[in-house]
Amino acid sequence: MDLPALWFCLVSGMLAFYVVFDGFDIGAGILHLFARPDERERIRGSLGPYWHGNVVWLLAAGGTLYFAFPAVYARAFSGFYLPLMLVLWLLVFRALGLELAEHVHHRVWRPFWGVCFGVSSLLLAVVFGAALGNVVRGVPLDADGRFFAPFWTHFGTEGKVGVLDWYTVLAGAVAALVLSFHGAAWLAHDQGGGWGAVARRLHRPLGVAVALLTAASFWVQPHIVERLTEHPWGFGFPLLAIAGYLGARRLLDAGHAARAFLMSSMMVAALLASAVFGLYPYLLPSNTDPSLGLTAERTAAPDYGLRIGLLWWLPGMALVAVYFTVLYRKFARRAVPRQEGP
Repeated sequence: MDLPALWFCLVSGMLAFYVVFDGFDIGAGILHLFARPDERERIRGSLGPYWHGNVVWLLAAGGTLYFAFPAVYARAFSGFYLPLMLVLWLLVFRALGLELAEHVHHRVWRPFWGVCFGVSSLLLAVVFGAALGNVVRGVPLDADGRFFAPFWTHFGTEGKVGVLDWYTVLAGAVAALVLSFHGAAWLAHDQGGGWGAVARRLHRPLGVAVALLTAASFWVQPHIVERLTEHPWGFGFPLLAIAGYLGARRLLDAGHAARAFLMSSMMVAALLASAVFGLYPYLLPSNTDPSLGLTAERTAAPDYGLRIGLLWWLPGMALVAVYFTVLYRKFARRAVPRQEGP
């Protein structure tokens, strides 16, 4: 058994779960910025039972990365120190925006925390998209596998790059659009109303934006083209994304919001899987010298630890699956809008 490859897939799978589950409430948070006051109440009510559990997938993915690929964890968290601090603050303000809005019923207090929730959700989507763009593009690793990424340098994709350049900004914008569509699909399923129409309006610009990002990714990261050429079955992932994209729109038109949300979830997961497949075996490529990239084989923990860890990981994930099944069944369509205070 190729244990590094297995753990690469497990970490990627946990990130996919995070993007699908927390992605819809991040997307709903973005839509919260543009919603009417009564719709904002419904959005917060829709997310209330789920968002605590959804964000746990991010922590679990980070913990699994630390266990399986400690060298990548150390290099990435030190190199991306600045954006990671930004992510931490955005997660904090997003949680405060959801929780504190209900504690004081005042015409200033509640809108203020509502704006904090919406803006934090939007910036979080952009930062996560830019982070994925950094991984796809690669970072300027030195011979020791170290790097540090400032927020920006020359906005190009070669040499001493920063977190932000034209490609990562595009990736951040596309991520915000993808998650907004995903959030609208969730709200159409959970709340009904006009959210299906919102998702349909986002559908066409979403397709154009993803197509542009895909073409840019092939140009920025040649390894993706090499990988797909060597393993043509990998085209199955983008085909699944296209099927989810088309299926979501058709099901929304037919009024099947629950199935449309499932298609949207498949699209989001397949988009991430396409990027992961194109990058393998790299967890963190180098944009200067491909031989310096951090691969699964070179950075994995010892095989003994990976085998023992698997014995604990499998039952742990089984318990998580049971928890999420109970959570989503128990609170299905239970969101009740609260009345506005004075």
